[in-house]
Amino acid sequence: MLMVKPGMPYLDVIRRLKDATPLPVAAYHVSGEYAMIKAACEKGWLEEKDVVLETLTCFKRAGADIILTYYAKQAAQWIAEDGLY
Repeated sequence: MLMVKPGMPYLDVIRRLKDATPLPVAAYHVSGEYAMIKAACEKGWLEEKDVVLETLTCFKRAGADIILTYYAKQAAQWIAEDGLY
C-alpha cells in the first residue's frame, strides 16, 4: 500500500500513483484538514455534511482505494442515512 499524507493538497499525486502502480493507494485526511472543516462549519461558513462527503468523493475520484479520515463514523452514518451505499 502507498499512502498519501496529507490527502487534499495532493489529489494529483494520488492519481499519478494510481496510474503508475498496481498497489492500493490510500489517502489520509489529516487532522489539520479535519480541523479546518470543523472550524468553518462551526462559524456557519460551510455545511459540514456536504463538505465532508464532497471531500471524500474527491479522494475517491482521484483514485484512492482507501480513505483514512477522522470523519469515518460520521460519514458512514450520513451515507447510510442517504442510501448512498
